[in-house]
Amino acid sequence: MKQKVMSGVGLLLVVGLMFLAGCAEPVTPTTPASRDYMSARVKGAISDFVAAKPSIKKMLASAYGYAVLPSIGSGALVIGGSEGRGEVFEHGRMIGYCKMSSASIGAQIGGQSFSELILFQNAATMAAFKEGETTFDARASAVVAASGSGTAANYVRGVLVYVLPLQGFMAQAAIGGQHFTFAPLLSN
Repeated sequence: MKQKVMSGVGLLLVVGLMFLAGCAEPVTPTTPASRDYMSARVKGAISDFVAAKPSIKKMLASAYGYAVLPSIGSGALVIGGSEGRGEVFEHGRMIGYCKMSSASIGAQIGGQSFSELILFQNAATMAAFKEGETTFDARASAVVAASGSGTAANYVRGVLVYVLPLQGFMAQAAIGGQHFTFAPLLSN
């Protein structure tokens, strides 16, 4: 029994260290190659969202702005965390980068990755996102962009979130929220 408890503590420590290591990485890609890689992944994620739910194309065109995080990794064993990076667009033009991080505690186990698309209905919700005032639980407020999905999508407090599962499985009944950091493009 003592061996199992020590193994569980070790696993929690590893998950915690992985989460903290991800939090230490900068929001903005640091090299031209990493910026190009991020841009290609964001374009691919947008294509995947539109392929899964074609109405997203029209929503992107009508949104005041949006953020695309092509891959968010999440893992948990009682204590969990997730992290992902992406690009932010205003009126269809890329204006900067974002990083999402979250921590949760509760009955949860597993690991998964998913893409996330966050639409902003107006200037106020976009400004709140850029100021780091947007925090929510995507598990509770997101619409799964699944092929053939008939789920009606509506803005809630000016924000609409779509998620697209990539791989893995996580069972959870946990409390936690996503927090976002925005970094504007530097002028050349």
